[in-house]
Amino acid sequence: MSDALRFDDEGQGEPLLLLHAFPFDRTFWSGVTPLFVKAGLRVIAPDLMGFGQSPGKGPWSIVDQAEAVSGLLQSLGIRKATVLGLSMGGYIALALINRHPEQVKALVLADTKATADSAQALQGRANAIKTVQEQGVGAFADGMVEKLLAPTASASVRALTRSLMNQPQPGVLAALAALRDRPDRSQELANIRVSTLVVVGEHDLIATPAEGQQMAAALPYGSFTKIAGAGHLTNLEAPDKFVSAVLDFLETSAR
Repeated sequence: MSDALRFDDEGQGEPLLLLHAFPFDRTFWSGVTPLFVKAGLRVIAPDLMGFGQSPGKGPWSIVDQAEAVSGLLQSLGIRKATVLGLSMGGYIALALINRHPEQVKALVLADTKATADSAQALQGRANAIKTVQEQGVGAFADGMVEKLLAPTASASVRALTRSLMNQPQPGVLAALAALRDRPDRSQELANIRVSTLVVVGEHDLIATPAEGQQMAAALPYGSFTKIAGAGHLTNLEAPDKFVSAVLDFLETSAR
């Protein structure tokens, strides 16, 4: 099997690269991709290494994921793209623009942060790794759904979220280690020279609105949008609001 990332490539126009959250795959974007395509964008949505149909049992790092994404853009002949990363995808987007700023036209950081894991989060990673090793991905996913979504999320959104979390165990374990070991990139924010939108759900307890505002303030060309009624997975919980926020940002940044 080739080591190349599996991906969807839909639409025509300015390229928009979508980097999914953990523990999901490119189908994470299925609800918003048609809206972006309808707006005249070319949407590229890969399965990140170890997820969906992409190989990558690990170990690998967030930087390794960024390099794979960079290679995908090169293979498609895309010189510059707007890069949208949500949660883990945001960590990868930050690594990508640090290493390959010439490939990024604009940046959307959704429900993510620039800081490394806190001591509490590190303990959570250790507990998650143990659960996945001993009980499987299903048990881990069952305990994670409530943390990802707003209290008001519908039963259908909860069911969809849980179904999308059925990912290969080796990839989930590799990702947990990579998330645990990622560096603090807070000091790099001042070096990002492209228009950047920070999007955070109103009820996000993982990457909070306060953290998002701080990150936006540290960016030279940063702006901030809070999605009302959503938790950590803004694209799943409030797809119309999410897409509108991104499209408004792209329209403004293009001026």
